[in-house]
Amino acid sequence: MNAWADWDHIVKVDPDKTLPDGETFEDVCATGTDAIAVGGTTGMTEEKMTEYVEGCIEGARAYDVPVFIEPSSAGVVVHPDGLDGYLVPIVFNAGDIAWMTGAHKEWVRIDRDIDWAHTHTEAYIVLNPDASVATYTQADCDLDPDDVAAYAEVAERMLDVLDDFDRTLDAAGDVDPGFLKGVELVHDKLARVLADFGLTRIDEAGIAFDPTRHEAVQQVEATEERDEPVVTQVLRPGYELGGRTLRAAMVTVEQ
Repeated sequence: MNAWADWDHIVKVDPDKTLPDGETFEDVCATGTDAIAVGGTTGMTEEKMTEYVEGCIEGARAYDVPVFIEPSSAGVVVHPDGLDGYLVPIVFNAGDIAWMTGAHKEWVRIDRDIDWAHTHTEAYIVLNPDASVATYTQADCDLDPDDVAAYAEVAERMLDVLDDFDRTLDAAGDVDPGFLKGVELVHDKLARVLADFGLTRIDEAGIAFDPTRHEAVQQVEATEERDEPVVTQVLRPGYELGGRTLRAAMVTVEQ
């Protein structure tokens, strides 16, 4: 990914903002940055995105600076020649859990021209409570330096695990038992890393239904009299962190 591990700096260019008088896209690319990311939170249109992405690609040619799109919605993602790829953001301190897993599923579902080999995840820690992205993601910006350092460590360790996934997939040909074992080992490593930071699974059956931790998608008639509904099957595990439910477990309930 254009030596991502060696990057120290990225310039974010917002198509909803105008460049300062006298400044060009080439000037932006000449700042010594390692990469350009084009994207914004509000006021985005396909026309604006096309103008800014193509301008940055043209300006970057003389400086060998890669240009990426940071998509905000399906309707504004373009695929011009010369684009290096796409950066899909995760907001670690978001109040809306959807932003921790990437809130761009509609883009993925609708857009069939995505180049997955050049689509990557990036992580944000939003610190400005007045920023549009803070409002959209309901970000908790009241963080002390230890909080920010902890988020950064999580990001670094998660990227290490993602690198392992990449290496495993790159080495895959026809699926065989050895390959599947490798995927299992990487999955276990990811689980251990997340557990180190206090992430726990919600996957226990036979316990009382808790609407703060469970999402009932199926209900069956109880075989015996019960005072309260009981989880009989976990269809998809949930997760919680620090006593807060990040994603409710999808369950079958007997009542």
